[in-house]
Amino acid sequence: MLIKVYGSAVFGVEATTITVEVNMDKGIGYHLVGLPDNAIKESSYRIAAALKNNEYAMPGRKITINMAPADLRKEGSAYDLPLAIGILVASDQIKAPEVDQYIIMGELSLDGSLQSINGALPIAIKAKEEGYKGFFLPKQNVKEAAIVAGLDVYGVENLQQVIDFFEGKGTLEPTTIDTRVEFYKTLDFPEFDFSDVRGQESIKRCMEIAAAGGHNIILIGPPGAGKTMLAKRLPSILPPMTLREALETTKIHSVAGKLKEVGLMNQRPFRSPHHTISNVALVGGGSYPQPGEISMAHNGVLFLDELPEFKRDVLEVMRQPLEDREVTISRAKFTVTYPSSFMLVASMNPSPSGFFNDPSVPNTSSPHEMQRYMSKISGPLLDRIDIHIEVTPVPFEKLSDDRKAESSVEIRKRVTAARELQTARFEGLPNINYNAQMNTKQIREFCSLDEQSKQLLKTAMERLNLSARAYDRILKVARTIADLDASQQIISSHIAEAIQYRSLDRDGWLG
Repeated sequence: MLIKVYGSAVFGVEATTITVEVNMDKGIGYHLVGLPDNAIKESSYRIAAALKNNEYAMPGRKITINMAPADLRKEGSAYDLPLAIGILVASDQIKAPEVDQYIIMGELSLDGSLQSINGALPIAIKAKEEGYKGFFLPKQNVKEAAIVAGLDVYGVENLQQVIDFFEGKGTLEPTTIDTRVEFYKTLDFPEFDFSDVRGQESIKRCMEIAAAGGHNIILIGPPGAGKTMLAKRLPSILPPMTLREALETTKIHSVAGKLKEVGLMNQRPFRSPHHTISNVALVGGGSYPQPGEISMAHNGVLFLDELPEFKRDVLEVMRQPLEDREVTISRAKFTVTYPSSFMLVASMNPSPSGFFNDPSVPNTSSPHEMQRYMSKISGPLLDRIDIHIEVTPVPFEKLSDDRKAESSVEIRKRVTAARELQTARFEGLPNINYNAQMNTKQIREFCSLDEQSKQLLKTAMERLNLSARAYDRILKVARTIADLDASQQIISSHIAEAIQYRSLDRDGWLG
């Protein structure tokens, strides 16, 4: 008897339907074909124990299972449940005439209970696209899959519940989630708030500009100046995610298996990898490609603390994703693309000792040591960072000040208003939503200067020996400052402020 059961495989952030064909014949044996990995090959032991412990039996016949398309590599233990159901139906132990109308996924424990799977959201989206009636999956993943409207999503705890459903013995209700209610949960009480930060008004202003224009930013200052504290609060002033952004971000975290018991993500991600991270962990990849930290930070913030401590080759692989806002991982037989549109926030000490430019601490690093320390960060990477700002320690008077600082919610209102202006400006341009994404052509179109501003920029570039690459960055940042002022035209004060934020471009910055 031949039975077809349907599962799904995830490649990149998209799912592909897998047909599990189970055939029973005379003889004895268990043959599993269709490029399964070791986890799937071992499934026969888990399935046999789970069936026995639920008073069913592994048939003593020749079982041939094909996972089609047979030339596509299948991986992971999530195929246990469809394989088990297929064996039970093919051996006539249960009746399930509607089994081919559902996608079934789940890892079996030896007692028949189900373990969680990765990629439930992309699988549910694909199931709906292809017209399946419903989707059976472990209860732990049901919230992320239930985001998809128009598909019956059943969260099950064990094998017996699925069998009872198909035989009409048990009642199993599909899980429903109101996506809009889930999405619009309160965002007004962030865990990290700018009201906690004493002093540092100029740095807060800088963070506001970076958030308003989506600009990458680097903070340079001695230990204890507040660089990490400020960076952790940046997501709290970013505009709320749109529903489309929330779905994109949730999909990536679903593929990576980071969404246990969570539905739609409504907070922008903040990722802070350690400086010992490898190339593959940062950008994604591996023999079975998985999203890296830059994709996990999609639509959010990637914070690299102590930037020069990261291996240089790790930082260099980030250059192309910073420009293209996606990362493509190629293997001999397939290619996957992960989105990676994130804001880069980096911090660093200005010297190996950390106290260069601090008047209260003598400089203990030689010019050669400092040059070597700074050279760990390449020019092309700095070229992709729009704002460089020096962070100085907060004096005691400001630390002990009891006055409440401006909250993140108040700053976010101004940032959101500036982003709305940019959305309207770039409405007809695909893949451009905010100022940091402008290319040279768009900079010329949207960042026109009056004569006074041109003269100021020319003087600054000559006197401060600013590099040519700083020119476009200054114009982009000035455009954002103008948007925060709700000004159509960039004026000289906007240019003057933007020039301040290019510390590392100045010749002789190290002395």
